[in-house]
Amino acid sequence: MNSIQPLELQHQSIINRYLRRYPPEVSELTFSNLFVWRKSRPTYLALVEDSLVFMVDASGNGPGQKVIFGNPIGDASPIDVVQALDGEVAGFVRIPRGTADALAQTGLRVEPDRNNADYVYRVEEMAELAGRRFHKKRNLVKQCLETYECTYEPITPERIPECFDMHERWCKARQCGLDRELCSEYVAVREGLTHWERLGLLGGAIRIDGQIQAFAVGEALRPDMAVCHFEKALHQFQGLGQLVNQWFSKYALKGFMFVNREQDLGISGLRQAKKSYHPHHMVEKFRAWLPGASFDSLSPVEPHECAKHREKGPE
Repeated sequence: MNSIQPLELQHQSIINRYLRRYPPEVSELTFSNLFVWRKSRPTYLALVEDSLVFMVDASGNGPGQKVIFGNPIGDASPIDVVQALDGEVAGFVRIPRGTADALAQTGLRVEPDRNNADYVYRVEEMAELAGRRFHKKRNLVKQCLETYECTYEPITPERIPECFDMHERWCKARQCGLDRELCSEYVAVREGLTHWERLGLLGGAIRIDGQIQAFAVGEALRPDMAVCHFEKALHQFQGLGQLVNQWFSKYALKGFMFVNREQDLGISGLRQAKKSYHPHHMVEKFRAWLPGASFDSLSPVEPHECAKHREKGPE
């Protein structure tokens, strides 16, 4: 795989093989995450000096320009990768501190990317919600359990159609078809559910009065750490969001010490919510520019499913 190729399902085995040898720090670097977001964030890969390199399109630096997405997966240095991909890339995004420090030492312009820093929590704390600092969370969970008949079930292939149905109802309520970012997420969730068995994801769902009204989806990131990619709960059920968070941690994440619950994207309400669960630590991320490069950001693509639902939202 010497040339740059679009990421496809057929690359799963080689990507997972590298990630097992070099467990990632940042939440984005799992095959499942890269694959399900490929329609709105086209992703490419190449092998450079026996290291796996992911790339995405950049904006503001000319057609066809790419940026390296995350750190190289392997022993190749970031600068060796840049030299091997001479002229193909403008810089790096979503890189951890170690990679950022190495690039800064070469004189590259490096800056923190706070909006994409990952929040990491202790699974035990998320599952138990013990102590004074989780008092409000426990009250919301208690309110939900006292008001509704809630039961937890792992997501299995047999339950996928019900998860599709619940997700459609969630998106209709949020008018996902009218919001580009929500619709891109809608498509990513559908991709995950569609390829559930092949991707080997972890999931848990909550039924209220027999119908699935919330679910969470994640997977292993490192041997001691899971990552939660998606969490959905119908807003009309007070406390259901807190309950699915707790029960997913308690039942689906047994055996993991930590759970990475990804970034807040700079959204103030989301940042407040993630801080309110008292993260154990943050995974800092950075971006770096090569000399003469001027990319502004990634270049998101609107999936065709979004355009189809632009006026009416998902059916």
